[in-house]
Amino acid sequence: MLLFLKVIYCHLYLSYLSNSLSKHHIKNILSYLSCQQNYQYDIIRISEVILIKNVVIGMSGGVDSSVAAILLKEQGYNVIGLFMRNWDSTINNDFLGNPNLNNNICPQEEDYNDAKKVSEKLGIPLYRVDFVKEYWDFVFTYFLDELKKGRTPNPDVMCNKYIKFDLFLQKAKELNADYIATGHYARLVDGKLLKAVDLGKDQSYFLAYVEKKQFKNVLFPLGEYKKSEVRNIAQKYDLITANKKDSTGICFIGERNFTQFLENYLPNIPGNIVNIDTNEVVGKHIGLMYYTIGQRRGLNLSGNRERGFVVKKDLENNILYIALGDENKYLYSDSAIIEDFNFLTNSKPSKCTCKFRYRQPDVETEVKYLENNCLQLNYVKTKAVTPGQFCVLYDNDICLGGGIIKEIIK
Repeated sequence: MLLFLKVIYCHLYLSYLSNSLSKHHIKNILSYLSCQQNYQYDIIRISEVILIKNVVIGMSGGVDSSVAAILLKEQGYNVIGLFMRNWDSTINNDFLGNPNLNNNICPQEEDYNDAKKVSEKLGIPLYRVDFVKEYWDFVFTYFLDELKKGRTPNPDVMCNKYIKFDLFLQKAKELNADYIATGHYARLVDGKLLKAVDLGKDQSYFLAYVEKKQFKNVLFPLGEYKKSEVRNIAQKYDLITANKKDSTGICFIGERNFTQFLENYLPNIPGNIVNIDTNEVVGKHIGLMYYTIGQRRGLNLSGNRERGFVVKKDLENNILYIALGDENKYLYSDSAIIEDFNFLTNSKPSKCTCKFRYRQPDVETEVKYLENNCLQLNYVKTKAVTPGQFCVLYDNDICLGGGIIKEIIK
């Protein structure tokens, strides 16, 4: 009898590997066999082996993805690591403003080495994939185009949409993934994207532009954990990443001297800085692309004791407008048009909350649904709402979706 079961097991396992039978069909066969009284014990053992789920997790070399892999292993998944290389400083002419040029090893290789050490310690395989060209085409080109338009882009959002939950998913399928996982602080419950338990680390804002279908078979192991708990788990396992600093700067590029960095790709076009209240020239800017709405540092205004803030960019005349004082009316708005909104639920409430920047508190808003996935928001007076940035809507903890801030209505 046991020999018979072993033959069945081998046949089913080979059928699964060759994709001639899906897990659904195998499950049905095992379910039928388990009804046979003499087979039950061995069928349970066979089921546990054949029906174990493969999870391909993005291993970044940081503490979050490291602990996410641990949690998945503890939950019984077969975990496979995948490291993404998305930036090449030499190929991408990343020289000016790059603090790592004289390092013996670049930060990406350091991250890969850390991911490799963690994977070895956890006993999981680690693969490596190169998305340098795709990152340039889908993320960095968008980043430069938005700057040319005088807007403030968010490459992290586009990176999630096109790299982490598209190209990464395709590669994961080649590794026979049933699920993919990342170290994001967010939750998926009944197909809905929710804020993380740790609201201070919640990353649902950056995930709101990912299409709903892309979240199918995605796991966020850290969604129920606080950052301090994640650090504690990493220390418990004595991981090399336990005390590693979180990555900062541009997604997959890292920290740069922003002004010098952009000189690698876009020409400087200096112009006048003008006080919007008096129309007086109060300084010189080095190029509109270097400034964002609400910015107050680096303006070098002449003869002013009050703090100045960027409130407008005039691309046609190459003028940067500033307003003086924290409460200046030009710094605030209460209505905006959002374009290319990505709906993550079927719910379209007339009132909800919105977030215009990652670290900004949620703001109460009324929503008017326009044509072509556009929205008009009427919200409580808010400082420095910025065209090009992303606006994300929430119903309590549920993320309703996100879109790009097109224009501010004065």
